[in-house]
Amino acid sequence: MTDMPAMFTVDEDGRYLPRKWAYGRWGADMLSGPAVCAAAARTLEREHGLPGFVPARFTIDLFKAAKGQPLEVHTEVIRAGRRIHIASATVRQGGVEVAEARLVQLRATDAPPGEEWHSEHPFDPPTDAGVDWWYRSDNDWSTSMGDHQNSGRKSLWAVPLGAVEGEERSAFVQAVVAAESTSLVTNWGSQGIGYINADLTVALDRLPVGDRIGLQAQTHLTGNGVSVGTATLFDSRGPIGTGMVTAVGNAAAQIDFSANGIDFSEN
Repeated sequence: MTDMPAMFTVDEDGRYLPRKWAYGRWGADMLSGPAVCAAAARTLEREHGLPGFVPARFTIDLFKAAKGQPLEVHTEVIRAGRRIHIASATVRQGGVEVAEARLVQLRATDAPPGEEWHSEHPFDPPTDAGVDWWYRSDNDWSTSMGDHQNSGRKSLWAVPLGAVEGEERSAFVQAVVAAESTSLVTNWGSQGIGYINADLTVALDRLPVGDRIGLQAQTHLTGNGVSVGTATLFDSRGPIGTGMVTAVGNAAAQIDFSANGIDFSEN
């Protein structure tokens, strides 16, 4: 799908140059979590992605605010085994490390014999959704974030932003970008979001099919100004994995979605 904009361009040195959609709401010159995650995930996949392997887990620690400056991503192999491959990435700005990521790939194989318990995750997103982002809470699906600023359990059905302008979208990178909204669906309450996530873990048993990815909040625990949230990830065929975030209270910069949603326009 080409109707949703991309967050970066890439220069001749491989640096990620942020476009307007790479910026978040925590500060005027602060890149968003999805943007930093996208840069790390794209580089890890391009430099270390393997045929016949499933990108089963992506983890990133977001320990310093990334500013509106070029991002550099450097990777290395941690383990290159027959059934497991692990690579790490550091994300830097001006020589300062702002995030660290790790990608675990597992070789695809046949499932072991026998019957197993499987959790049930009913999810009924709207049909003919276009490119709009759709939300659900105590209120039914709608495209207005103001309809869902309440204490209800949140769901999201969205076309994620692209990583790099002009590139064909990667299913893995799109899954990571979408999964960063685990923080949105778990931490969004009756007065907006006052938690900023310090990390993201994405666990996938398969890659998404199609343009849209959904999230449904599963757990949300809070104490001492810290939250832990998990969400199930979906595509049009069913569940594909889990997102998890830990976050710290940031009440001084609380984001209120009651009046303004997320703007994907070119202006």
